[in-house]
Amino acid sequence: MENKYVIGVDYGTDSVRALVVNTQTGETLGTAVHYYARWKEGLFCDPSISQFRQHPLDYLEGLENSIKGALVGLSNEVKQNVVGISVDTTGSTPVAVDENGTPLALLPEFAENPNGMFILWKDHTANAEAEEINTLAHHWDTDFTKYVGGIYSSEWFWAKILRTLRVDEQVREKAFSWVEHCDWVSAVLTGNTNPLALHRSRCAAGHKALWHDEFEGLPSEEFLQKLDPLLSGLRNRLFKDTYTADHAMGTISAEWAEKLGISTNTIIGVGAFDCHMGAVGADIQPYSLCKVIGTSTCDMLVAPNEEIGHLLIRGICGQVDGSIVPGMLGMEAGQSAFGDIYAWFQKVIVSPVRALLGHEAAEKLSNELIPYLSEQASLLPIKESDIVAIDWLNGRRTPDAKHTLKGGIVGLNLGSDAIKIFKALVEATAFGARAISDRFQQEGVPIKEVIAIGGVAKKSPFVMQTLADVLNMPIKVASSDQACALGAAICAAVAAGIYPDFASAQKVMASGFDATYTPRPEVVPVYEILYQKYIRLGNFIEN
Repeated sequence: MENKYVIGVDYGTDSVRALVVNTQTGETLGTAVHYYARWKEGLFCDPSISQFRQHPLDYLEGLENSIKGALVGLSNEVKQNVVGISVDTTGSTPVAVDENGTPLALLPEFAENPNGMFILWKDHTANAEAEEINTLAHHWDTDFTKYVGGIYSSEWFWAKILRTLRVDEQVREKAFSWVEHCDWVSAVLTGNTNPLALHRSRCAAGHKALWHDEFEGLPSEEFLQKLDPLLSGLRNRLFKDTYTADHAMGTISAEWAEKLGISTNTIIGVGAFDCHMGAVGADIQPYSLCKVIGTSTCDMLVAPNEEIGHLLIRGICGQVDGSIVPGMLGMEAGQSAFGDIYAWFQKVIVSPVRALLGHEAAEKLSNELIPYLSEQASLLPIKESDIVAIDWLNGRRTPDAKHTLKGGIVGLNLGSDAIKIFKALVEATAFGARAISDRFQQEGVPIKEVIAIGGVAKKSPFVMQTLADVLNMPIKVASSDQACALGAAICAAVAAGIYPDFASAQKVMASGFDATYTPRPEVVPVYEILYQKYIRLGNFIEN
């Protein structure tokens, strides 16, 4: 049998990565990463108001360069036997498009307008709009938030759309529809970006856009009009049907096939979010909690619909039939900041060094600081009297989304140094993770194992050991450092018909595990006491 190959494309916050995989063996043949040029310069962003935008040209350049880079050096036989490509992206990362599905920022008059660009997942400029959605939904005859944990977030589709329509008349007049990043890139590869025709991701629609079969699609026209007349008519220019990631978006366009040097028969799969495909790549099974740990976290759980489907799980980022694994209920939670908190602390220390001692000294310190702090913090004893911190530096995603919340640190004294504060920040991120796992279990969803993927999981033994101690559960780390791209490749293999379902493809292609962190019995009781302090401190800050 002739070998067949697939490409998984993984759009992260800073870069896009492509992975070429043999469908018969799971072997990776090639990979490449492209860093977004405009994003790297900080263009179109204003962290002081939580505005984070990405230009569609960064995505298009990244798509071409990452795939071409991953194919470099591979034979023509391999290239002509690429049968499928699937794409995962961050989300909710929507963009305003015209009638052709062209993002407004690709039109000359919007080229420098951040409101015509993709509104990145961590953009929190729509906090007020999210509150309005929650208030109205909770007083409507149908609570459209009931399948997203009962709380709508400013990180999501409708809040971002409403905010943009209110603040930018030019966008308001030109925007025909709105498209998620994962849907748009997949459609681009087919050459048909018509927003009324492209197959919308069940994952994006169910978790972020309040789509559900019970509602016959999106929230009702009456609800959206009541929310704001600016939304009138938009529902009809969006979508009613959604598709799981085992479906095809279409076949690659002749233009993109030629550009990439692959077959015109290549199937393009329906897209999904990075963490969801990452869970597939990490071989998620029913009741595995798969934690994607990077700048933020995304926590995935799947379970049979007949066992869990009757529950409404409070305070998570949604429960959607087929969003992760078709045929299973997919559940999502997460933390708005994880690695970002360590990066913030690094910046606090390094910034004055840069100003006083120059770029070279600052870069040296920046490269060595977190490993040094981690090593030293791992040597500290764990005591009930330790500093306690709250991880809400970018608000709280789950449980119970509230992005207006701030972080905090208590228990400082004149003996508190950078190492002790860093240790408390790491513990805070672990406590935030514990709050999520507790919520699932309190709501009747058991957790049988914990799987970790992502940069922090691979690079920081100190963080992972702390997490295992706080959760009081072993944590298996996936051996693949590209689990999201690998998951996208698995989805492509199913969409292209190489395998009949995800389970069959995962058996051959999914990542194994190369590390397990086991809780240390002597520190688990101390962390239980510190965790209760974290809960009380969080309640104080919130109330």
